[in-house]
Amino acid sequence: MTQRVELATVRDRLAVDGLVTEYAVAVDDGDWEAYRGLFTPDGRADYRSAGGIEGTARVVAGWLADSLGGFPVRQHLIVNRRVRFGVWEQDTGDTAQVQADYVNPMGRTGQDGAFAALDLVRGGRCAFAMLRTDDGWRLSEVVVREKWRRLPDPRTDPVTG
Repeated sequence: MTQRVELATVRDRLAVDGLVTEYAVAVDDGDWEAYRGLFTPDGRADYRSAGGIEGTARVVAGWLADSLGGFPVRQHLIVNRRVRFGVWEQDTGDTAQVQADYVNPMGRTGQDGAFAALDLVRGGRCAFAMLRTDDGWRLSEVVVREKWRRLPDPRTDPVTG
């Protein structure tokens, strides 16, 4: 492998890793325009294993906005990223697959806007399919596979009445 090829591979690796980070930040910040912009025009997302929907990035962004609206405190921690670039006969390195684990704590805020309580923590694995476009790397598909979920312990939650 030449230095030029190695440098291009490193640049692509950083770019696809950055795309995964931008995905997490867009969801956590509720920036649905940015979320949609991360996908190819025909890009899709599948959140069915987490109780959600599957569809185009535009449709899924709308569903996420509605379903996450009650949880203004959210953070996706995406770790253990495994990157694989396309090696099929016809592929010239313009596709990538990223598999990554996630932990996603979510909570609500109180009447004063301050953090109130952690309401839900879940984790699993995401599969990201990516395509190199004229505008850089974009998501062609995201599949979320929720593996576990922890709800608040009702014995420790304060009683309100």
